[in-house]
Amino acid sequence: MLRGMADEAVRVRGLRKRYGAVTALDGVDLGIRQGEVFGVLGPNGAGKSTTVEILQGHRSRDAGEVTVLGRDPASGGREWRSRVGIVWQDESAPAELTVRETVRHFARYYPRPRDPRRSSAWSVSRTRRAAGSRRCRAASGAGWMSPSA
Repeated sequence: MLRGMADEAVRVRGLRKRYGAVTALDGVDLGIRQGEVFGVLGPNGAGKSTTVEILQGHRSRDAGEVTVLGRDPASGGREWRSRVGIVWQDESAPAELTVRETVRHFARYYPRPRDPRRSSAWSVSRTRRAAGSRRCRAASGAGWMSPSA
């Protein structure tokens, strides 16, 4: 159901995306109000990840209108991305990165990130000898926030 644009953080109309002969999204309409917590659930191949990637500006769409925080994600820059909060069910980092490199990688999404050495994730790493220099397959339970303006 679409609501008035004034109170919407996310507005999607007629969103379409194909991968070759496979239609991933076929006319998705969506409205998410400011302050709402919203989840995307469905079976494998339903288009959940594709939808979220388009909302983040990490994947292009074939058709439709998308506005997130007043901007088209396709042209959203670093400052805009720092305002978008999405939590994946399973967030993983490239396997070749160490824990320390992974924390720094995700911190770069924000204009004024916290010092990694002051985060709780870093503190936990420090209690395990050299954990920050080990390779990791996934970073779990670590969050990163930009300081309040």
